[in-house]
Amino acid sequence: MPNPQNGASAKQQPKIVKQQGCIGKQMEFVKLGLKQPLRTKLVIMKVRIARHTTDLNHIIDFYGRILGLKVLGEFRDHHGYSGIFMGMPGQNWHLEFTISATAPVHQPDGDDLLVFYASSLEEFAAMKTRFVKNQVKQVRPLNPYWAKNGITFEDPDGYRVVISIVRTAPAHG
Repeated sequence: MPNPQNGASAKQQPKIVKQQGCIGKQMEFVKLGLKQPLRTKLVIMKVRIARHTTDLNHIIDFYGRILGLKVLGEFRDHHGYSGIFMGMPGQNWHLEFTISATAPVHQPDGDDLLVFYASSLEEFAAMKTRFVKNQVKQVRPLNPYWAKNGITFEDPDGYRVVISIVRTAPAHG
């Protein structure tokens, strides 16, 4: 039976094709075999990164007072979870931190990063000063790129946060 959205048969199986991937190696992609192109509207995505923690107060202090994010909302005892949303007002992203009776089982490693880009050298210096004044542990990043292009700290749960500076690519002429 044809799918009225795209003309594809319900029995039609996707085909796996190999082609060059974005990192320069052969990768497998799914080829849908559609008779008509997919018609999609431009959608502005919103991103939420959610993580369970044991202490919301430490998280609010770290991401709020020290990093500079705002509490955008909160909820209490929703199916046994309470939590907060933190980010910057008007942006299409936010972080969610939750607590419950079940303790999280985390094993963050040196490549689990949240990267925040300061918009100027002044903002970068002010952020760095807040981290240092609050004795937040600065750590050496595993990826050498971040050693050259930012500073890395650990949040209260042991996850890494990188502060970097927005750079513009040089014009090719």
